[in-house]
Amino acid sequence: MTVARILAEKGSSVATVAPDKTLEDVIQILAEKRIGALVVAHPDGSVAGVISERDIMRALAQHGAATFDAPVSDHMTTKVTTCGKSATMEEVMEMMTNERFRHVPVCEDGRLAGLISIGDVVARRIATVEAEHQALRDYITTA
Repeated sequence: MTVARILAEKGSSVATVAPDKTLEDVIQILAEKRIGALVVAHPDGSVAGVISERDIMRALAQHGAATFDAPVSDHMTTKVTTCGKSATMEEVMEMMTNERFRHVPVCEDGRLAGLISIGDVVARRIATVEAEHQALRDYITTA
């Protein structure tokens, strides 16, 4: 299964935030949307970074309450691994496992085109395994 197919099923809408917004703004958005990360995007749609709950916790541990007024750009992850729509689910799982992150922005022509989370990958993997399991059961019972 490709990233394009996953996005076709789940949608390509991505919650983003500008680099100059504060961490307090980010916390509010994360809470409202009940999500764990935001893509930090420039006005042209290019990815500047990702800000996650983990990034916020690290900032709070290091700087305390003053962190709430800090710009996102001070605490976001800037080394962001992205993928294209042609990437496979297996390639995305390998990236997430090897690099230890849970969100992969999808980019096309240098612009944000979607976001794949670990939850998206796990849900599709479970569905694939269940379909294979059912196919084997059907094969066994008809043989």
